[in-house]
Formats: sequence, C-alpha cells, structure tokens
Amino acid sequence: MPSGLFALLDDIATIAKVAAASIDDIGAAASKAGVKAAGVVVDDTAVTPRYVTGFTPDRELPIIWRITKGSIFNKLVLILPALLVLSTFVPWAITPLLMLGGAYLCFEGAEKVLHSLQEDKTSLEEDAEIVADKNHEEEMVKGAVRTDFILSAEIMVIALNEVLDEHLAMRAATLALVAVLITVAVYGVVGLIVKMDDIGLHMAKEGNKARRAIGRGLVDFMPKLLAALAVIGTAAMLWVGGQIVLHGLDEYHIGGLGHWLHDAAHAIGGGLPLAGLWEWLINAGGAGVFGLLLGGLIVGALHFLPGKKAAH
Repeated sequence: MPSGLFALLDDIATIAKVAAASIDDIGAAASKAGVKAAGVVVDDTAVTPRYVTGFTPDRELPIIWRITKGSIFNKLVLILPALLVLSTFVPWAITPLLMLGGAYLCFEGAEKVLHSLQEDKTSLEEDAEIVADKNHEEEMVKGAVRTDFILSAEIMVIALNEVLDEHLAMRAATLALVAVLITVAVYGVVGLIVKMDDIGLHMAKEGNKARRAIGRGLVDFMPKLLAALAVIGTAAMLWVGGQIVLHGLDEYHIGGLGHWLHDAAHAIGGGLPLAGLWEWLINAGGAGVFGLLLGGLIVGALHFLPGKKAAH
C-alpha cells in the first residue's frame, strides 16, 4: 500500500513537471509571438486614445472598458477559432493573409501621413456639436472595436506564424495567452494615458510645491506624449506592414528586395559602432519607406479610380 501511494505521488509529480514545462513552453511561445507583433501593438496603443478625446473625465474609463471587452471578443471568439481552422486545414493561406494585413497597415499608415499634411477645417463649434451628440459615444466605441478587429487580426496572424509548427493545443493556448496579455497591456496603458492629465491636474491643485510642479508638468506633457504616440504609431504601421510584405515576397521569390535590404543593412551598419542597432535601423527604415510607397499606391488607387474612395 505505501509503495502504491508513493508510486501515485511520483506519477502526480511527473504530471506536474510536464504541465509546468508545457506552461513554460506556452509562455515562451507567447513571448516570442508578442515580440514579433510589437509594432502593431504600438500602433494599437497609439490609435485608441483618440476615441475618448472630447468626453468628460467620468466617461473615459467606461468607454475604454467597453472597447477592451470588444477587443477580447474580437480576439478570442472571432479571430482565434478562424485562425486555428486555417492553420489546421489550409496553412498555406497564412502567408497571403499576413501580406494582405501588411498591405492594409501600409495603407492605414499612408492615409495617416496624408491626413497629417492636410489642414483640418472643422471648426470648434462643429467639434462641440459632434461630441454633444447622444449617439457619439456609441459610434466611437463601435469605430474603436472595428479598428481593433483589424489590428487584432494582424497581431494574431503574426503570433500564429511563430507557432505554426506546434500542435493544435499549443497553438490555441499560445494565441489565447497572447490575446489576453496584449489586450490587458494595450488598454491598461491607454487607460493610464487618458487619465494622466486628470492625475496631473489633481496634483497641481494641492500638496507641496514639488507635487504641484509635477502635476503641472504632467498636464503640459500629455498633449506632447499623445502627439508623439501618433507619430510612433504611424511609423510602426509602415515599418511592420512593409516588413511583412517584403518577407512574403521573399518567401515567394519575388523581387528579392527584402534580401537586398538585409544585405545593404549588413554592409552599411556592419562596420559601424553598435552594428546591430544600425542594421536594425536601416532595415526598419527601408521597410518603412517601402511601406509608405506601397501604402501611397493603394491610397492613390482608392482615391482616384472611378467609383472608389479611401476610408478615413
């Protein structure tokens, strides 16, 4: 009897070790996949704050929570099952899907560059009327969830591409973990960003001189941070989108531009101090320029072909 008990305990310990190893494997795979999707995550974080601009402070966090729930639904209920089916029955479709998503990111990035060069002719009165509309919050939440769906799909496809060789359960667990962690990270940061000016304003009104100075600094800094995030998000879109398309073209042996860019980055940056950093910057910059050119072509086609109009 004692020997049987010890054997049972030994089996339990073995199962626990296997389970722990599996959890470690899932965590490692999720980490690797998340790093690959980092550019899209940056853009997701940069895009979302604009959906709560203009609302009263008491509505900002509830709106972000509604968008967060929509994002989780997008990833776990809509995107995850579809990707698992695709990866099981038509894995060859992953690269074209990645390229299609990359082209969309290039298009979105180019659209943002174009809009930044155009003058905003909307008056303050018109902005106030839009925000005051009782349906405005609902429209903004729906718009944010739609945008999140596109970005979430790209994040999940990038993540899936990193674990295609794993078995189905591992793919499912990794993608689910990526979905939850990225959603929590993105919307946690977004919530902090949109409330930071309120925190600064509260600090500026009371406390000692140093506390008030920090509060005023936060209030002054937040518009600059949001502007910087918009630029970083656009750059990330173009870089990630361009890199995805270039990698896909290389897989199909079309053009060889991605290989040429890699070789050029190595040749130029390899002889400089901090060679790895320079090579990355050259690769990212080249992919971003390619993404801008590709996105610009798509924007031009949608704007100027008869019967076509680009999305705003």
